[in-house]
Amino acid sequence: MLLNDKIRKINLKTITIKNLKIIRWVARILGLAILLFGLPFYFGYGNPLPFINPDYTLWDNMWLSIFPLMFIGMGLGWKYEKISGYLITAPLTLGLILGLTIEGELVVHMFAPLTVGVLYLVSRDRKI
Repeated sequence: MLLNDKIRKINLKTITIKNLKIIRWVARILGLAILLFGLPFYFGYGNPLPFINPDYTLWDNMWLSIFPLMFIGMGLGWKYEKISGYLITAPLTLGLILGLTIEGELVVHMFAPLTVGVLYLVSRDRKI
């Protein structure tokens, strides 16, 4: 069997229970690590409320709006994978797309939480 045939046969519906547990725990541990690492930076930024400080640019205010949704999603991921996946993935995808179009740069370090959101979405709606 060729490699391409093996890749075609991999399907999200064929994820075994063992692999699903591994995906869930990897997402939870990475989410907790990102949450514990990111919260001090978020609160250490000064006033973390978006659109309050006139010195903040639109770019700063956009990410200050995205971070709370991402952090809430990281916390909810322990119990509600589907909601958490959407709360993490949707704003981060929007932020990355706007960053590419407006600023012309890709915020590479935001792919770590995006990976957690995708893992939560992969493991959603699956009963163990």
